[in-house]
Amino acid sequence: MTTTLITGANRSLGLETARRLIEAGHTVYAGMRDTASGEAAREIGAHPVQLDVTDQASVDAALASLPELDVLVNNAGILGTSFGVDDLDADAIATVLDTNVTGLVRVTQAALPLLRRSANPVIVNVASGVGWPKFLTTPGTDEFPVPAIPYAASKAAAIALTVQYAKNLPSFRVNVSDPGYTATDFNRHGGHQTVTEGTDATVKLALLGTDGPTGEFHNRFGRIEF
Repeated sequence: MTTTLITGANRSLGLETARRLIEAGHTVYAGMRDTASGEAAREIGAHPVQLDVTDQASVDAALASLPELDVLVNNAGILGTSFGVDDLDADAIATVLDTNVTGLVRVTQAALPLLRRSANPVIVNVASGVGWPKFLTTPGTDEFPVPAIPYAASKAAAIALTVQYAKNLPSFRVNVSDPGYTATDFNRHGGHQTVTEGTDATVKLALLGTDGPTGEFHNRFGRIEF
């Protein structure tokens, strides 16, 4: 049995990822800041676990509660409160980076001892095309009109972190996914993709075997070239 931990798994992309991986045969631990919001996760057969990626004690306790771990999906993320230059300050970007970047590192580092015991350790970091300069600068893409600086910077960092973790952990499969413009609470459900479409890349990467790719960036259509 494959054991998987997904952060931010009480709703939207995280919850759908949990549902699909359970359907694929995984035992899924659904990380969330407040397990009182975990009813939907329980209904699909996931095991809610209290996990706040901004709190080291919470992260350590969550990982200590797991019997084993094969797959880590770093899905937790926030959009933040700054959407341009005039409303941007250091606190606004620090808050986003603490969840989307430092939080990813907190969880990954805490998970490494368990993952190293797995015969097929896999890490999937959920980023965004908003962190990809080519998409941000190409008219006609979903990402081009986005002015937000903290969120874009955090997702660019998640992509770079993935490449560096993959180089440092050659026996792991470490990849990063782009959900695309998916209808979630982030965009008031204005995205043109369903949550199932938005989790296609994440689920595919979470199901990789030992001969799968590593250090790659994928969306639902396949690999995004660096």
